[in-house]
Amino acid sequence: MQDHQHGPLAGFTVGVTAARRADELGALLCRRGAAVLHAPALRIVPLADDAELLAATKELIDHAPDVVVATTAIGFRGWIEAADGWGFGEELLGALRGVELLARGPKVKGAIRALGLTEEWSPASESMAEVLDRLLAEGVEDRRIALQLHGEPLPGFVESLRAGGADVVVVPVYRWMPPEDLAPLDRLLDAALTRGLDAITFTSAPAAASLLTRAETRGQLAEFLRALDHDVLAVCVGPVTALPLQAHGVSTVQPARFRLGPLVQVLGVELPARARTLPIAGYQVQIRGHAVLVDADLRPVPPAGMALLRALAKRPGWVVSRADLLRALPGAGRDEHAVETAMTRLRTALGAPKLIQTVVKRGYRLALDPSADTKYADA
Repeated sequence: MQDHQHGPLAGFTVGVTAARRADELGALLCRRGAAVLHAPALRIVPLADDAELLAATKELIDHAPDVVVATTAIGFRGWIEAADGWGFGEELLGALRGVELLARGPKVKGAIRALGLTEEWSPASESMAEVLDRLLAEGVEDRRIALQLHGEPLPGFVESLRAGGADVVVVPVYRWMPPEDLAPLDRLLDAALTRGLDAITFTSAPAAASLLTRAETRGQLAEFLRALDHDVLAVCVGPVTALPLQAHGVSTVQPARFRLGPLVQVLGVELPARARTLPIAGYQVQIRGHAVLVDADLRPVPPAGMALLRALAKRPGWVVSRADLLRALPGAGRDEHAVETAMTRLRTALGAPKLIQTVVKRGYRLALDPSADTKYADA
């Protein structure tokens, strides 16, 4: 079912774990109709306060490297600006002028040239694997190589260079720490566990690792992994970001191009494709996260109503007893009257009361179109 009127993500709730560029990602998601729950899984250590970065910068000024690998534009610029703030800006630029400067991609090249420097080489693929291959092919024994990091782990990169005999100096620009306020992260986890989220986006491996660690600290890791396995889609900006999740056996979805725009486009395809569409009472009904498309009409549904609808949709056309529906209602207790109240609200929210039939003394059923009976008989 296409939804051009409301946007492909209308009716879905998406969690955003990014600390940096979260506003940009949130805006892209909202533009496509999603409800966004933002919970930064990390905070960035301010550069001016980063003793490790200061120590690495001084070391490179005192003992210039043979090669510098610049991985991100914002990280490279931030490093020079931090050095400037400490009074070492010109000395650092001087040290970098005489070295072999490798840039991971076009944005980094632009940052290097804007500072009056010139890169020696940049891989067409923007891949750090290609950078590593080039360095190893040149030979790294007894060479001093500085690697500008940007909060992201580079599995095997440093180890491979050191195994080849290189002296590697890691320049830790924008290091990540757990957030000072954990409440938003806890809200995000609660929403995932109660299936109040349809997807969670990850734009860095440390953010994914931080969320998993928080779930483990709360004693909910197994439960959280089950949610990611079955109901909550994990969407990563690229393969490195996905590593902590994949280490726990979580399947992830990634765009072909590792950018925010393609990530949102992938979500816009994947989530509607996962939503169930049923022919009911002459309508095409698609059940989304917190809303239902009735033909082209987007109808928001409260959580209790959505719980009932999902229980009915597990076996479309079959009668579901009040007792079974009561078990599906979150926190309803034992009063079957709660089912009737929630059912009344659900029918009102759907705007088409005939979608759900009352079967006297037995329960409720979706009014599946007769032509669909065979197809869904064994659903």
